[in-house]
Amino acid sequence: MNNIRKLTYEILEIGNKQHMLGRVIDIFLIALISLNVLFVILETLPSISADNHLWFHRFEVFSVLVFTLEYIARVWSAVEDDERNHHQPFWGRIRYMLTPMALIDLIVILPFYLSMVITGIDLRFMRVLRLLRVFKLTRYSSSMSLLLQVLHRESRSISAALFVLFMLIIVASSLIYFAEHKAQPDVFSSIPAAMWWSIVTMTTVGYGDVIPITAMGKIMASIISIMSLGIVALPAGLLASGFSEALRQRRRTYEKMVNLAIQDGVVDSVEDKALNQMRKALGISKEDAAHILHSNLDQKLEQDMQHDLAQLRKEIDAVLHDHCPHCNHAVKWLERRAR
Repeated sequence: MNNIRKLTYEILEIGNKQHMLGRVIDIFLIALISLNVLFVILETLPSISADNHLWFHRFEVFSVLVFTLEYIARVWSAVEDDERNHHQPFWGRIRYMLTPMALIDLIVILPFYLSMVITGIDLRFMRVLRLLRVFKLTRYSSSMSLLLQVLHRESRSISAALFVLFMLIIVASSLIYFAEHKAQPDVFSSIPAAMWWSIVTMTTVGYGDVIPITAMGKIMASIISIMSLGIVALPAGLLASGFSEALRQRRRTYEKMVNLAIQDGVVDSVEDKALNQMRKALGISKEDAAHILHSNLDQKLEQDMQHDLAQLRKEIDAVLHDHCPHCNHAVKWLERRAR
């Protein structure tokens, strides 16, 4: 039973695809998730939904059954995860069920079962949760995993920036409300109503449906617009900086593995396969990987040559005691060629 559970974990866990069955299941799940998102979109078209309602329902039932089996299998085999220390049979599985990806797996199948159990409440609004199935693709996309990694790493900075932005929205809404309420009581009827104008103005969208007409209101709007330029752009800057740093860290990780592989000066077939798997897992292009490999090989060859020349100089000095000018001239020529 333990062997079957370990095999199930290795097949379902992305990044550990030593089994052909695992790669086939990955492709099948990616296709099924993509079709689910497409069908949810097509269902909103009355002309298509009316004629194919039965097929849509059958596909939904099939998808939910597949995703349910996948979820149960992931929870059952979660105790085989050495990195996350889920070895305890009960609490290990509970910890896994509380991870973000496991929660997404649960949420995307939950509306279907709730609609079968709860009949007195209209749960059609929960059908929109099926679109969350697109987030299941995060397991199979290095770009999406990189985004989640950056969001997690920069969560404190982004939270601080969003808090400052939220405070600025409240201040801007309050100021414009007191400046424009008497002149436009219907438009700026309250501070919450004025928040729509604040958000549209601070994000530089400017729909023009709500505008200040008083002199004080226009002055406030000008000040708020200028102040908000940097504040609104701050989260985007943090994300861009986080992406850049994450990409540099991935390149450094790949470079370290390349340095280990070229210690003997040659990259054999086993090392090449391992480097290729690491490249795919880190989301590094073939061109970048080839550039890193060649740069490190050239650096390794140069270091080896300098080391060999230094050893040669020591051997010549020890044997000839500087009595052979021709040998010294030859060594100096090699040193100049090496530079």
